[in-house]
Order: sequence, then C-alpha cells, then structure tokens
Amino acid sequence: MAARNEKLAAEKRRVILDAAVRVFARRGFNQCRVSDIADEAGVAYGLVYHYFRSKDEVLDTLFLERWNVMLDVIRDLDGQDLAPREKLYAIASFIVDSYRHDPELMKVIIVEVTRAANSFGQTHIEKITEAYELIAGIVARAQADGVFKDTVTPRFAAMAFYGVIEQVLSGWIFETLPGGDAEFEQAKTLVVETICGGLDAVPATA
Repeated sequence: MAARNEKLAAEKRRVILDAAVRVFARRGFNQCRVSDIADEAGVAYGLVYHYFRSKDEVLDTLFLERWNVMLDVIRDLDGQDLAPREKLYAIASFIVDSYRHDPELMKVIIVEVTRAANSFGQTHIEKITEAYELIAGIVARAQADGVFKDTVTPRFAAMAFYGVIEQVLSGWIFETLPGGDAEFEQAKTLVVETICGGLDAVPATA
C-alpha cells in the first residue's frame, strides 16, 4: 500500500510539473498564479501546495531536474575516450535534441531561468557556472594536449559555446530562425564549428 501511495504521489507531482511547463511557456512565469497551474493540471488548488511551497519552487524543480541531467551527460561524455571536438558535438547534440523533444520546457529554462534578471538567475548561478566549468575543463585538457590553441581561455571558450547554443535556441523559441529536423541537425555542426574553428591548433581542413 505504501509503495502504491508513493507511486500515485509521484505521478500527481509529475502532472503538476508538466502542467506548469505548459503554463509558464504560454504565459510567462511572472504572469502565472498557482491557481493557473492547478487549472492546467486538473487538480485542486491546495494540492499544488501539498507538493510545492510556491510557484517559485515549481520553477526551481523544473530547472534543476533538467540541468542536472545535462551535467550528468557532460560528465559521462567527458569520461569517454573521445576527441574534444566529438565531446562538444555530443553535448551540443544533447541540448539541441532536448529542445526538439520538449521545446516548452527548454523555453522555460532559457527565458525564465538562465536569462532571468530576477532572483532566479542569481539563485542558480552556481549550478549554471558548474556547466561552464565542465566545458572549460574539456577545453583546458585539449589545450594541454596541443589539440586546441591556448590563445583563448577555457572559461571564455565555454561561455562562448553556451552563448552560441543559447542564441540558437532563442531563435527557435522566438521564431527568428527556421526550426525543423534539417535545421536542428545542421545547428549541431554549426555550433561546434563556430567554437572549434577558432580553437583548433591546426585547421580541420589541413
């Protein structure tokens, strides 16, 4: 019985989180109320507060769930016997595919959290910085091995890498860039070429 209750609770919590994604993506975090999430989820208003103390905690949960998955993916790829360029391509592919499979969630993360000028951006700055540091580590080791030139600092390269991806995602989110399967696949290569083309110690065509 206890296991069944835990499963039902987890499912109800997931329903609320999924509903919040739709509402935040459609209306924006600041324009939403907890009652809007409850209505979207088809649950009683008080049930949202049973699982989350506030809509801020709902947004925190959505961000941390997805961001921690990405951090785990980066760590896993970095531990594999891959060339630096291949690692960066795989990371870019994961992020692009995340948008492809769940554009509303990625919109919420990009627009409402990572680019927020309010408390959320500052609340999660350490977690966001952790991703930069992981990429910077890949770059630094490639520089030490002579694969990447050392005229660009690892931290700057990491921020540029994420900056390019964020702008591409923003282009899809705000429909200033065409978005389809062909464009998604092309973006993976273009992101890596934009960054690695400036980092390669020897041009890829040489």
